[in-house]
Amino acid sequence: MAKTEDLPFFLRPVGLVLIVGLLTVIKLFAAANAYIVEDEAYYRLWGLFPALSYYDHPPMIGWWIAAGQALFGDTVFALRVLVVTSGLVGSLALWRTATIFFDRRIAGWAVLFLNTSLLIGVGGILATPDAPSVVFWGLTLWALAELSVSKNPYWWLLVGLMAGLGLLSKYSLLFLGAGIVFWLVWVPEARRWFGTWQLWAGGIIALICFSPVLYWNHLHEWASFYKQFGRAGSGGFTAKFIFEFLGALVGLLNPLIAILAAAGGAMLFKSVRARENAASLILLTTLPFLLYLTYHSLHSRVQANWPAPLFPAFAMMAAVFVGSLRPDQQFWRKVAVAGAGLGILVAVLVQSHAVWTFTGQFARKDPTFQLRGWQEIKASVKQLAEQEDAAYILTMSYGLNGQVDFLMKDTLPVIQVTERIRYIMMPDPDETLFQQPGLYITEKRRDKSGDLEKSFETVEELAVLERKVKGVPLEELVVYKVDGLKGPVFEPLVLR
Repeated sequence: MAKTEDLPFFLRPVGLVLIVGLLTVIKLFAAANAYIVEDEAYYRLWGLFPALSYYDHPPMIGWWIAAGQALFGDTVFALRVLVVTSGLVGSLALWRTATIFFDRRIAGWAVLFLNTSLLIGVGGILATPDAPSVVFWGLTLWALAELSVSKNPYWWLLVGLMAGLGLLSKYSLLFLGAGIVFWLVWVPEARRWFGTWQLWAGGIIALICFSPVLYWNHLHEWASFYKQFGRAGSGGFTAKFIFEFLGALVGLLNPLIAILAAAGGAMLFKSVRARENAASLILLTTLPFLLYLTYHSLHSRVQANWPAPLFPAFAMMAAVFVGSLRPDQQFWRKVAVAGAGLGILVAVLVQSHAVWTFTGQFARKDPTFQLRGWQEIKASVKQLAEQEDAAYILTMSYGLNGQVDFLMKDTLPVIQVTERIRYIMMPDPDETLFQQPGLYITEKRRDKSGDLEKSFETVEELAVLERKVKGVPLEELVVYKVDGLKGPVFEPLVLR
């Protein structure tokens, strides 16, 4: 085991604390000052109306946001504060896991690589279900590492708790459960756990944790399960998306770190073939989800954020390769340092750009474009609402609905008339509200104003608002006046 005094400063605990702490401070600043993206605006409503579960995902991110809102009010910072601070917990769990399985040198590299991966280092401020899923996946792996080294079966109870909380975060944690079973079957010394009551009790704890999601789905005709599992591998076979998936995976992991992770994964695979415990646990808990994502990419698009729970394991793989280098293999050490440096540089630049826009020339190709131009839209919408004496605002997409709701909070109710299953945790507005004039706001490219003509006598275009960044157009929003109620406003509630 590497001694602390033999490690470079940046791999020692104090050095890691300084690096991770500095990156966390930068994230907290960006979290408080950068505007929100569409999904965050939507999940904000979950925090305002905590529920057992939701149509799109399990409830953990909604609960985290609700806790932040209880502490800091209905603010951008409240949405993100637990997301950012949870990264500290994830880093500590990864350090301990790698220390147990390997040594402090590898643990230091693993923490450094995780925090300088682009998805975690740059995207680590966004309040989405990926944040708790990454943390609880990592905590489950840590508890399994403690189990392996201590041989104490009571660690299974914590494994079950962490995995259960992970299932409350995102359904992808089911693949971690499959990986644990693979490990139990593959490694001879792990098979003995099947004979302990603690393993089965851990499974029951995980199921109890997951029970709010099961109960919610039971009450709502299993709507969330149909939505998420119904798209698994949907569509015919195509090679159209596989390279997009692999490119996004490499890019968001950090290209230099991805090379190291591939080399480390190959090294660990040799140990897996020998049924070695640590390597088997790391790779076999990663494999089911990675195989599914690859399979899915051969049928339809894999969203770039989906592999996020695998990033701690990828960071550990990269660290295994770098930690095993001989003294004369300086090239790969330079690659490792360059990869970490690149990640830190990109994180600082992107977080700064999110707060202070450097340029608008990239328009919608800029990954931060969703943050831009909303304050100007807010002023224009408020002026139109006052001009038309509007009592409410209607929308037809969840992202825009969330954004406009946040802009107009404490002034006018904002209501999505479609996909009402998304808002089943909220009380429906009184239909008499629609007897008054209102506004309908839509993205120009998704304009469905004609659908409202069955509900209102008047559907009249008032203005086209342009969302911009530094004078560069991003999208056009069309605002309509609706008045003269003549039929039902909401679409029928469809649970599946």
